[in-house]
Amino acid sequence: MTVKRPSSMVVAVLALGAGSQLAQIVLLRELLTVFSGHELSIGIILAGWMLWVGIGSGLAPRLRQPLQAARLTALGVLILLPMTVLGLRGLRAAFDVTPGMHLSLLDLAWSGTLVVAPVCILLGIHFVLLARAWSLRYADDHVRGAANTYYVEAAGNAVGGMLFTLLLVHFMTAFHLAAVVGVLMLAALPSARRRTWLIVPAIVIVLFPWLGRIDTWATRWQWRLAAPDQRLVENRQSAYGPVAVLRRGDQYNIFQSGHLVYSAGADTAAIAFEEQAAANLAHLAMTQHTDPTRVLLIGGGLRGVLREILRHPVVKVDYVEINPVLLAAGDAVASRETRDALREPRVRVFTTDGRILVKRSETMYDIIVLDVPDPATAVLNRYYTREFFAEAKTRLAPGGVLAVTLSGGDLRGRATANRNAAVYHTLGSVFPRVLALGEAAMILVATADTPGTVTADADVLSARFDARGIETPAFSARHFRLLLERSRLNRMNWILRHHGRYPEAHRSTPDTGPLIVPSLAEQEAADHDLPPVEERVFINSDFRPIGYVHHLALWNRTTRSRAPQWLDRLPDARWLWGMPALVVIMITALVLRWVAPPRCRYRWGAHYAVLTAVFTTGFSTMMLQVALLFAFQGVYGYVYERVGMIVALFMAGLATGTALMQRLMRYKTGVRMLAGVQLAVALFTVAVAVALPAAGRLDVPWLVFAFFACITFFVGMLCGADFPLAVSCLTQMSRQPDRVIGRVYGLELIGACLGAVAASVVIAPVHGLTATCLLAATMNVTAFVVCLPVVGCRVSGGGTLNRYSCSDTLKRTPAASSLILAKSERRAQRPALV
Repeated sequence: MTVKRPSSMVVAVLALGAGSQLAQIVLLRELLTVFSGHELSIGIILAGWMLWVGIGSGLAPRLRQPLQAARLTALGVLILLPMTVLGLRGLRAAFDVTPGMHLSLLDLAWSGTLVVAPVCILLGIHFVLLARAWSLRYADDHVRGAANTYYVEAAGNAVGGMLFTLLLVHFMTAFHLAAVVGVLMLAALPSARRRTWLIVPAIVIVLFPWLGRIDTWATRWQWRLAAPDQRLVENRQSAYGPVAVLRRGDQYNIFQSGHLVYSAGADTAAIAFEEQAAANLAHLAMTQHTDPTRVLLIGGGLRGVLREILRHPVVKVDYVEINPVLLAAGDAVASRETRDALREPRVRVFTTDGRILVKRSETMYDIIVLDVPDPATAVLNRYYTREFFAEAKTRLAPGGVLAVTLSGGDLRGRATANRNAAVYHTLGSVFPRVLALGEAAMILVATADTPGTVTADADVLSARFDARGIETPAFSARHFRLLLERSRLNRMNWILRHHGRYPEAHRSTPDTGPLIVPSLAEQEAADHDLPPVEERVFINSDFRPIGYVHHLALWNRTTRSRAPQWLDRLPDARWLWGMPALVVIMITALVLRWVAPPRCRYRWGAHYAVLTAVFTTGFSTMMLQVALLFAFQGVYGYVYERVGMIVALFMAGLATGTALMQRLMRYKTGVRMLAGVQLAVALFTVAVAVALPAAGRLDVPWLVFAFFACITFFVGMLCGADFPLAVSCLTQMSRQPDRVIGRVYGLELIGACLGAVAASVVIAPVHGLTATCLLAATMNVTAFVVCLPVVGCRVSGGGTLNRYSCSDTLKRTPAASSLILAKSERRAQRPALV
């Protein structure tokens, strides 16, 4: 079988790339809703995706008419992808979990990866079948067919990411997107009986309007499993995840990506508690300043903080809420006072990222109130880092105050103490004076000015509150004495000051202090006698988000896991623990070099060197991508809004690198070039490790984005250059060249799978982004060293790997190419020369 029109193969592979990217995004968003949106779950989900696609590419059948089988795999994706979405919506039904309890990360690891396995395996098989079909276009030239398929699919990935980010996310549900993926892959395949195969896409298009109703029914089923005593009122799609409004009696609960954002409605106990917490934060923060006129509020406006701030004599309040869909959904069910507050002339509402606003704003504020959720994800952790606190400090007028809220005022538990102490010490590394206030919720107030600016004196704060003539049913001057009870406040501050100042502090229960705790003034006077803070575990930063790790340990106690302490051990992980694996790789190369039979040692060594290079390229480039995503969202802003564009840039670089290497391989190829690519990746990764801290100091948004866009593109280029080289080398050495494509593609994805888990779970959050980059570079240096002994060696007596290559024949006619290949094979059968 020969494909007569190469343009038809381009369309089919582009459809595969765009469809697989859309399918990945759909399943990621569904799983994030089920598993509460943790980036840790993103790494595990991506690892499972790449693992199953890699396995599928290795299972692809050897057929002389691969397009016939490709039609069946595309039809399978069309059927199984919507079923997978439905299965994810009902995943909680498979577990014995009570309403309000989270599924554990172990539940995620096995259930999430198993549910997506059928679709991923079909996508891996589909890729290999298209590559073989394209190889037939060039007289069984597997190198050229694989390279073309690889870079065109990468271009399709880029198109799919851009389409989702700019268009589809705003108009289509998950079931619509799932149908689009299957129809696109099936309709784009070249076929002699196109009319027959287009019947299925035509039926799906006719049923397209009904998919919205199926999505609504599936969403209601999902929420009945998660909250059986509540009724789904509305579900809206947004760029930051689905926003759901649930009703229980007269109470409305607003969720985003499975997280409860706030509650509104009737005068119930839950509403009263939330309004009381909002009033406590607003009035404790506002009375820390003698005359607050300009206020910045990041989050919290919908739950009542904005309403209470406006009771003070302020001139201007800037309120930031990143998700306009969440703001609109909340405005529809909020109380009349909250809606009036949003429309106050003194209020300016910004639907943007809070960190971007702080970077761009030229306004100097008297008070900045940070009321975002706890650092449950790396995205939210950005608001609790040293870099953000330093940025906020530049926006404070003389005498200005920064107020930060955290859940968990009880510090007797190790996980809560670790998380809150990390934020406290991080705030103290930027501001000279920090106080912990509050009761059930902790409020940290900080200032860069004189000690008298912020205070925990209930009499002083009560006098300021009364002088402003504020009347509110949720708060009074008497609340200050209740919230600022002296002995409890002294002990809270004593624990935060002392916890985290010795190497094993994160492993032990915090010391609650002496029977009679010194006053706050005495504690501040004795600060210089305390040992330094353990920065590795108790200073939270954009490039080492340890606060996120501490919160994961706390969050894990709310899951159904029976062993909730395993995440407590994450800070103990050392990146040097990965060194034995590298030693094993090196020893294996030496064994193949010196112990294998003489006729086999060079061939075995060459095979091993090429496969090692493929694995390390997948591993290191995925680690580097994780590091870049963490850094980008910390420096630039909320990454979910731009994730499609970031993926598109990486895939565009991948396609470019593959295309350029394919042209270069017409003149030279082999293990020497493959080793050079490994060295280039290592050097580039070291350069990224050096440049990332400098990027954190950039304050021009477009320059920051351009910086990360260029790095992401070049990472993709280097990764793309590796694939055709590896296929070329292995095709020359293999007795089954048609299986090489699946092996290389699968091994690269398995390496990327392990790199995603290692980087997102341990290396990036615990040891930082610089360590992540350096470990990735070490992997590529190892592959470079393994490749060196086989550069220029003789393989089974048949010349050097650099001299005889399948890609060298691309410059000749098919007949000449066949003659040269036959001659090379005869020479390879001769006894090896000593």
